[in-house]
Amino acid sequence: MNTRKKIRPSELKRKEIKDLLDREGLEAVEEFQRLSTEKLFQEALEAETDEFVGRKWYKRGTAGTSPGYRNGYSKKKVKVHGSRLELWKPKLRNTGERKFVSRILNGFLKMTEKLRALALEMYVRGLSTRDIEEAFLDHKGKPFFSRSTVGELTKRLYQEYEAFSRRDLSQFDVVFLFVDGVYEAVKKYTNGQTLLCAWAICSDGSKRFLHLAAVQSESEEAWNGFFEDMQRRGLRHPLLVISDGGKGVIAAIARKFPKADRGRCLAHKLRNLWAKLPKDVASVILPEFKAVYYASDRSTADTLAAQLIEKYAQLYPAAIQCFNEDLEACLVHLKYPEGHRRYIRTTNLLERTFEEEKRRTKVLPQHQNERGAVGLVFAVLWRVSHKWNHVSMTKLELAQLKNIRALICPENQSTSFISYQLAA
Repeated sequence: MNTRKKIRPSELKRKEIKDLLDREGLEAVEEFQRLSTEKLFQEALEAETDEFVGRKWYKRGTAGTSPGYRNGYSKKKVKVHGSRLELWKPKLRNTGERKFVSRILNGFLKMTEKLRALALEMYVRGLSTRDIEEAFLDHKGKPFFSRSTVGELTKRLYQEYEAFSRRDLSQFDVVFLFVDGVYEAVKKYTNGQTLLCAWAICSDGSKRFLHLAAVQSESEEAWNGFFEDMQRRGLRHPLLVISDGGKGVIAAIARKFPKADRGRCLAHKLRNLWAKLPKDVASVILPEFKAVYYASDRSTADTLAAQLIEKYAQLYPAAIQCFNEDLEACLVHLKYPEGHRRYIRTTNLLERTFEEEKRRTKVLPQHQNERGAVGLVFAVLWRVSHKWNHVSMTKLELAQLKNIRALICPENQSTSFISYQLAA
């Protein structure tokens, strides 16, 4: 616009404010506030330009020293919480190698990016796209972020997941590996999309979220592929792998981690036993089963198990059959340091994490596609995992783990991080 070359935009803003003073009402007050803010930032932009070219408006520069000259303006619309501002960015010519970069506009870009990041975190923490749309309104009640814009923002979550799923896992000395599955309602899948998940306790005591993958079902083939993916990325052979009693995951653990012990999640097992007992006696008898699993040592557990089988084999054969199934996997945790047993008896950390994830995803009737489901579930689990506490690893416990590893994987002793932890 030619007039803008002759009249500074800040002067035009001043004139608009002056004309507005004759109007009344709330709308006029809001318009006055917006124009005043625009004038303030416009003056700052023009001052930046004066400083860059080294001279005031319409003043000539010294021959041979001028870093360029003004060449009109381009309109820029910027967003701040509570308002949309319309500013005019000065255009400069013949600046040579120097480029005019507005600190003011860059600041707005950073602010807008922070608002986008805030909107994304609100989405991850449970707000729907409609909630977010209504949370960010300008002075006219128009949303900063439409539902489609928030939808575009959420694509970042899948990009985060893709980077996560390519991480090098050789940096983690996994001692205990935990695996489980969760189901999400996705438009394409009538029975829900299956998501396999893995986390670990490492020899330095850290808890690590390792992997997440969308599959068709919790079949042996799906679990094999899940484990192979982690192994390709450098996953070290764990000492103990803990899972539920699914046939697919049990077979895959035996195939992909043949030297590792396999542990059964006792929380799942106790729920199975509860279902096999009559309701009127379940609350009385179940503690007896639990006493076997939570015994102080393996010898005591074996003695209690034999007594329990003899006592209830005729009365509750279905429960005893369930108890006998996978008994070794239910008691293998007694082989490991006593201070670690409460962490490795169950997959409860994953279960609690899944509860957080379900609390978030229940606001969605269903995900539109697999990418959306994976991205959101990953984002929730990843953020929850940053709050996990470390597990204590004493010198004695590390020595016990080193001895177990020497029996399971003697070829890995020279590169074992446990040796480094002991030497530290």
